[in-house]
Amino acid sequence: MKKILASLMAMTLAAFVLVGCGGSSDSSADTSTDETTTEASGDYGEGFVFKHGFDKDFPPYSYIDDNGETTGFDVEMAQAVCDYYGWTYEAVPVNWDSKDLELNSGSCDCIWSGFTKSPAREASYCWSEPYSINTQMIMVLEDSDIKTLDDLAGKKVGVQIGTSALDMLKTPEEEGGCKELADTFASVESMDTYTNAVAELKAGAIDAIAIDVTTGNFQMSKQEGLKYLDEKLGDEVYAIGFRTEDTELRDKVNDALVALAESGKMDEIGQKYTDIYDSLSMI
Repeated sequence: MKKILASLMAMTLAAFVLVGCGGSSDSSADTSTDETTTEASGDYGEGFVFKHGFDKDFPPYSYIDDNGETTGFDVEMAQAVCDYYGWTYEAVPVNWDSKDLELNSGSCDCIWSGFTKSPAREASYCWSEPYSINTQMIMVLEDSDIKTLDDLAGKKVGVQIGTSALDMLKTPEEEGGCKELADTFASVESMDTYTNAVAELKAGAIDAIAIDVTTGNFQMSKQEGLKYLDEKLGDEVYAIGFRTEDTELRDKVNDALVALAESGKMDEIGQKYTDIYDSLSMI
């Protein structure tokens, strides 16, 4: 497999993925029947309805396209996992700020939507292996007078509610966050989606956006006049969050991801999403 260094970085950043939620990271998928299909056992056998919880406006991981279809890298990977086991895929768009309520009520089986695995979230979920490396950045207009992080003092900074970028701005530096920097802002403006945040930036309602680079790259591919500051806020990894007790389901999905990476299916899907392809750590 390629990108060995990226995989090692993801493993380093996510050393605690399986701590506290049981199971083992050493399990491997049985691909003896077919490289992309197999049978699942127990309650997760063929026909199991896999309810995929995701943010419907978080491109390119999960979103509704111009034809009204649910798509994105995470959506296609979830569908591929279902095809692998013979499961039935069910799309469950969630309000990102209410994702924990949706998950714990049973409305969905997991949160899989560019979901950052962070120390603050470690105990709240049973995590899959990380599959993407990401970086939190500051986005501004190309003609902005903001050149460095220090220039954000006294400025309005937008961020999507419920995201790791917002968590980072609330977390002290000694715990890996940027709260001291955020304290210099005039305000932190919470937005429903990053699409709305970009619209507010271009309208002049805010001065900058704290955003993960993969989502930012997608926004930049759709709109001109945007750029990042050279300095980054921090690094993170994306993984899938399950209910803490759902270790068996987590292990099944982990096994399928490994098999799909080895078969080339993950690479095939990833190549459709050039904005994030180089960040994918399992291929």
